[in-house]
Amino acid sequence: MPQFLLGLALFFGMHSISIVALPLRDQLAAKSEIGWKILYGSVSLIGIILISRGYVDLRQAPTLLYVSPIWLHHVVTILLLPTFILFLAPYFPGRINNTVKHPQLVAVMIWAVAHLLVNGTLADLLLFGSFLLWAIVDRISMMNRATRSVPSVPQSKANDIIVVVVGLAVYAAIVFWLHETLLGVKPLI
Repeated sequence: MPQFLLGLALFFGMHSISIVALPLRDQLAAKSEIGWKILYGSVSLIGIILISRGYVDLRQAPTLLYVSPIWLHHVVTILLLPTFILFLAPYFPGRINNTVKHPQLVAVMIWAVAHLLVNGTLADLLLFGSFLLWAIVDRISMMNRATRSVPSVPQSKANDIIVVVVGLAVYAAIVFWLHETLLGVKPLI
């Protein structure tokens, strides 16, 4: 549990600097954009590694909080359809990106809620609940700060088609192959 909690603290600590200490983030980035990105990426990666190891350890002796009905797994499969489309939208600016404010955060919220609906252990609640809480707080904080530009292709009507096709392809790859291969959990029961 300690490495899991440390991983969550490192990952969300770095991802929350813009929420709680925007001047510090801007100051560090102004000194060295590359240095800031290396620090941000390194601490986040260490956090992900610790979260992953801790999550695996916690799943070995799970503390069960609730059990979801089987039919809810099918609902979640449908609920997750837009997640990769929304996650990719900022990189392919178009109508989707313009309509949904902060689509990546919306994608994280949908992903977290969907996983909370069908995963009822303490480890799941801590993991997915942390992502959900962070995404909500970050989305609210975005109302009070300037949006930074994201490297993207030029805006085009074709981008919506690209993002839907690529997002659904990634979704299919994860549902039918990668989720079980990488995580050992078959999403379609």
